[in-house]
Amino acid sequence: MAQEIIYGLHAVEKFIKQSPHLVYLLGFEKGRLNNRQQALFNQAKGLGLAPQLLEQSEFDALDANHQGVMAKVAQQADLTEADLAHIVETTQNPLFVFLDEVQDPHNLGAILRTADAVGVHAVIIPKHNSVGLNATVRKVASGAAENVKLIVVSNLVRTMKELQQGGMWMIGLAGETEQTIYDHDLTGSIGIVMGTEGSGLRRLIKHECDHLASIPMVGVVESLNVSVATGVVLYEAFRQRRVAPTLA
Repeated sequence: MAQEIIYGLHAVEKFIKQSPHLVYLLGFEKGRLNNRQQALFNQAKGLGLAPQLLEQSEFDALDANHQGVMAKVAQQADLTEADLAHIVETTQNPLFVFLDEVQDPHNLGAILRTADAVGVHAVIIPKHNSVGLNATVRKVASGAAENVKLIVVSNLVRTMKELQQGGMWMIGLAGETEQTIYDHDLTGSIGIVMGTEGSGLRRLIKHECDHLASIPMVGVVESLNVSVATGVVLYEAFRQRRVAPTLA
């Protein structure tokens, strides 16, 4: 089975807690372990794993902020349209995030972290021209990548249309509209649609949205980073859905 490397305390902690049977190797950088590393080391032993002390050179090869811990794990298959259909069937008033060709792993990781915080039911990305789930995404997500459903679909527009036919409203973020996120009801079955870094929503994706909304801004900057903008929108949805009397 194919393997992948994950690193960072949050990501590794979450993974071995949920899927210890998928861990091939758990390594710590040689030297004195700090309290958190030691706790993870002991936890791994309690789960029947055999953590190892590895040379610094093995961690240097990662060229990342690994926090002195990494794991080689079984590579997981992407969640697909079938998994998305199951979420739709079993969830009342789902909240989804659609990412149109987001390519920076730091952005995807940050979005997954916020999605986990507010209870997003799925984050949906296209198969092509998008960053997928990798070690950097897992590290930035700080454990959220193991909890939030990341769905990879072959055609984002087609998936949006199918969900709209089932009653989901698509709200696309676009700076050129006067209606803001605070003018929209985000309490029902909602898809928040975010564009790629720099150019925003593609024309076809924008056309498919039921509504466009902007984030009000009074400073000199013209736009926000996609992960920051997603966080702003999701917390407005979170606020509305907490106070909505009909929310399940």
